[in-house]
Amino acid sequence: MSTLPRPLLTLLEARAGLEMAEMLACLPWLSQAPKGDGHPVLLLPGFGASDGSLEPLRAFLKSRHYHVETWGLGRNVGFNRKFAQVIEQKVRHLHHRHRRKVSLVGWSLGGVFAFYIAHVAPECVRTAISLGSPLRLDPDAQPPPGVKAMYRAVAHPMGPVSHQARSRSRSMRAPPPVPSTCIYSDFDGFVPPSQATLDGDPSNHENIRVASSHMGLGFNRRVLWIVADRLAQPEDSWRPYAG
Repeated sequence: MSTLPRPLLTLLEARAGLEMAEMLACLPWLSQAPKGDGHPVLLLPGFGASDGSLEPLRAFLKSRHYHVETWGLGRNVGFNRKFAQVIEQKVRHLHHRHRRKVSLVGWSLGGVFAFYIAHVAPECVRTAISLGSPLRLDPDAQPPPGVKAMYRAVAHPMGPVSHQARSRSRSMRAPPPVPSTCIYSDFDGFVPPSQATLDGDPSNHENIRVASSHMGLGFNRRVLWIVADRLAQPEDSWRPYAG
C-alpha cells in the first residue's frame, strides 16, 4: 500500500502521460494478450469523460476480436437513473442482437454504472470489470478529496452526491451476481483502494491491484492485459486471475 499522502497522489496524476507513452512502446507485447470469442463488450467512461477517452481501450479490445461498443451518451456527468436506464436498455439490446451475454468494462464512475447494470440485468451480463471505481462511497460520509476535486473541476451542480447515488442501495455494496473484477491502484490519486474494492466470494469476484494513476487506468499496459485475460475466459468457466 502506498504511504504517500493522498493530496500528493492527486498531484502525481500527471504521470498518466508517461503511462500512455509506455503503452504505445509496449504494443508488440500487448499484441500477445489473450484473444476473445467475439462476444459484445460495452465500455463506460469515467466522470467528466466521454467515449473519446475510451478509444485506446476500444481499439485494443477490438484487436482482441471483440465486438466493442461505447455508451454513446456524451460526457459522463454523474450517476442518474435516466442514464442508468438507457445503458440497461442498450445492454439488453446487445444481448438480444448478438444472442450472447455482454461484458461490461467501466472506468472510474463508469464502473459504478457497470456494476449497477450487472445487478439489475444479470441474465444479460457475462462479466463486469471496474477500473478504479468508487463502488463503496458512504453517502453519509465525506467523499475522498480526489472525488471532491473532480466535481469542483467541472462545477457539477449536485456535487459529489451524484457519485454516491447508488451507494445508498445495499445491493451495490456487494459484488453483482455475475463474475466480477475490481481493478484498483494504491497510487490512485482520486479513489482510494478501500472505495475501489469489494468483499465477495472468491469463486465469483476478485480485486486486482496494479501500479497505475487513476487517469491512466484506461490505457495502462498491465491493466489492458488483465482486462483481455478476464474477457477471454470461457463463459460459465470463470476463474480468478492467475497472472
